[in-house]
Amino acid sequence: MKKVVGLILFLLVISACKTNPFTGKSTLNFYPNNQIFPTAFAQYNQFLEENKVVKGTSEAEMITKVGQRISTAAERWLTANGYPGYLKDYKWEYNLVSDEMVNAWCMPGGKIVFYTGILPICQGETGVAVVMGHEVAHALADHGAQRMSAGTLQQAGAVIGNVAIKDEQTLNIFNNAYGIGTTVGGMLPFSRSHETEADRIGLQIMAIAGYNPDEAAELWKRMKANSGNQAPPEFLSTHPSNDTRINNLTQWAPAAKQEARKFGVTTFQ
Repeated sequence: MKKVVGLILFLLVISACKTNPFTGKSTLNFYPNNQIFPTAFAQYNQFLEENKVVKGTSEAEMITKVGQRISTAAERWLTANGYPGYLKDYKWEYNLVSDEMVNAWCMPGGKIVFYTGILPICQGETGVAVVMGHEVAHALADHGAQRMSAGTLQQAGAVIGNVAIKDEQTLNIFNNAYGIGTTVGGMLPFSRSHETEADRIGLQIMAIAGYNPDEAAELWKRMKANSGNQAPPEFLSTHPSNDTRINNLTQWAPAAKQEARKFGVTTFQ
């Protein structure tokens, strides 16, 4: 049984690689778009039905406007770099939801929600573009499917261990150590790498859309102030620390502007 599970795991890994066009790296992804997108779209629609969606206000219209500019910029970049059909299955949608939570998120396939609680920190359209670029980048890089794939591998490893270990005491030790080890040493760093990747891709596409990438670091300074510096240590978090993000975004902004110039964008709002 252990050999069978191990063989299945091996075959899954070698058959599940997909290239990220923005990084050129192979990524782990067991879930094709036609499998994961319909489920994500249905969950998104259910969420909208159960929450207060803001319609017809200037803020709601701004969310849609910025989202369309960012996704159009992403498509321009992909087409110019040899991926003209990459977004054919995406169904972009941008909604503002009334909630004090300081957050925004994106589901696979381009379904995005902004909470009204993040708007004061955004301080206008360019700040929204920073957040929107990051969320669109998650969709472009298939981060949702990658997290699901990593979770599948984590579960498969646990199954192998539970099949192989017969002694109950040893099994208990394994399960405790495996859970902590694969989370702190695997899943959390994996998640942080996605956030960093989305920051970098998002910075690039917001610049191509005509938004000033220098404002990304400024937004995260405001996010840091809003948090009151209350955050877990980075190695125990799904996200990089505020200081790490601020430093990264500051360093990457000039390259994002340079990339935007390739598309004729030389001034930024």
